[in-house]
Amino acid sequence: MTGWQHIAGADDLNLNLILRAEKLIASYIVQTPVLNSPCLDQAVGGASAGTQLWFKCENLQKTGAFKFRGACHALLHLTAEQRQAGVYTVSSGNHGAALAHAGQLLGVPVHVAVPTNAPKVKKQNIARYGAHITEIEPGMAAREAQVAHWQATSAMQFIPPYNHPLIIAGQGTAALELIKSQPELDGILAPLGGGGLLSGTAMIAHSQGIPVWGVEPELAADGAASFKTGSIQPAMPPRSICDGLLTSLGTHTFPVLQDYVSDILVVSDIEVIRAMKALWQSLKVIVEPSSAVVYAAVCKYPELFQGKRLGLILSGGNVDLDRVPWTGE
Repeated sequence: MTGWQHIAGADDLNLNLILRAEKLIASYIVQTPVLNSPCLDQAVGGASAGTQLWFKCENLQKTGAFKFRGACHALLHLTAEQRQAGVYTVSSGNHGAALAHAGQLLGVPVHVAVPTNAPKVKKQNIARYGAHITEIEPGMAAREAQVAHWQATSAMQFIPPYNHPLIIAGQGTAALELIKSQPELDGILAPLGGGGLLSGTAMIAHSQGIPVWGVEPELAADGAASFKTGSIQPAMPPRSICDGLLTSLGTHTFPVLQDYVSDILVVSDIEVIRAMKALWQSLKVIVEPSSAVVYAAVCKYPELFQGKRLGLILSGGNVDLDRVPWTGE
């Protein structure tokens, strides 16, 4: 990671960093819509419960995921020399595509190490924006080994998927837009993988006195275990359909979650598939499994959310249709 800490503006994570990020990336990103469906409201609370769900559609962001916000924010802080040397990262798909497109727009060469089990649609998304792809074995060991290799052999900058203040600040702008659109929210739910989106969301929500819940699949519940034990637990074997959430928490993200997140909820893959179907059918937008966890959680834990106005961040919409077990119930 040599050099990354010296990027101009890479200061400590704080609320002002997110507010500055919003202005810096405004001309590059899509200010995604916030949608509501009365059918989904009634499905989780009943006709008389008064529950309202407001979906922040980051599946409609450039490259199909919220990751473009953080990637763009990070590259905008590179010096001219650092831009020329290029950047590298490791990604199962969405961060890699986001970084590739941001690099394309800003003239920065991008190298991405992609696990061999990453969905085909996400690999294609990375390649579409001209990134140089290196395939690696699944799991954190292979990721760390590839990062160490590039660090030792190149002058490129490492742009982590989530564990850095500039990345977290960029991701936090999604929640900032959500709250501006719906200022009377009683809570926000966001998916949890490495924690970049959730920690940025939690900082913004905490500044407004709004509670936040993270959601992750049962088959990748290291975040819930970390939250419970008070120390970062290793990622679980990559078995969940929620491919974008199969990583461990970071040293920058975990302390924020400890301070500002109410709880980490877990849902099964079957519950995620049901939620994804409902979102496709009622919102008329495509979301990936990693996004659907938030609606799955509202359905699974109605006692927590009945009668509340909730913001749900739909993190992405890059789905490999051939790998979705629609009849797996």
